[in-house]
Amino acid sequence: MAKTSQKEETKTVQVEIMGKPYHVPEGISVVQAYWYTGHELIRGIGCLGGVCGACSTVYRTPGSYELKTGLGCQMLIEEGMSFSIMPNTPVHRAAYKLEEINDPKQDLFKFFPESSMCRNCNACTEACPQGINVREGLWKTVFGDFEGASNEFMSCVMCGLCVPVCIADIASNQVGLYARRTHGVFFAKRPEGLEQRIQEISKGKYNTEWKKVLEMSEEEIKSYSHATR
Repeated sequence: MAKTSQKEETKTVQVEIMGKPYHVPEGISVVQAYWYTGHELIRGIGCLGGVCGACSTVYRTPGSYELKTGLGCQMLIEEGMSFSIMPNTPVHRAAYKLEEINDPKQDLFKFFPESSMCRNCNACTEACPQGINVREGLWKTVFGDFEGASNEFMSCVMCGLCVPVCIADIASNQVGLYARRTHGVFFAKRPEGLEQRIQEISKGKYNTEWKKVLEMSEEEIKSYSHATR
């Protein structure tokens, strides 16, 4: 059978990137479509694995009136899709020190007074690309269920897509982070021996070993790592 020297043409689809039409190969992600069309992304490129939340994207698909959101590194483009990378949304980042918190539930309203203004519209949950029940997590935090809230927000990547859709101007991702931090400090049961090891570290028990490791070359560290396994 004779072999053909012509390469099979790559199938393309038409998309709209920031209002301008382009033809791109099918089966690539939104971020890859940006690269393919020559866009230089200064912000919105991070882990490329759905972990950092940097590539927040807003998009529409053909035949749908709904404006959707997602992570550009995780979404595959489709024919007629229209999308744009979201700009960074300014959020209220409360300044607090965990060691100065006395009552996590009451201090929540000191640091995030807007958290009690939730209107139950559920827009935050609809916007979350991780499938988190953001509204449920927020209410659990407000009512002091920090364990439940921490579990709800465990897969949050801080993309911030829940922020611009909130009619009460609540930065739910920041509230979720507060819930996770305070739960870990005040309520979570620590593994056996952890407190003892923390005390040993703070008293300098391992300073000599740590100094030795810091002075090692890369090859010495590899040999040391294998030897201690």
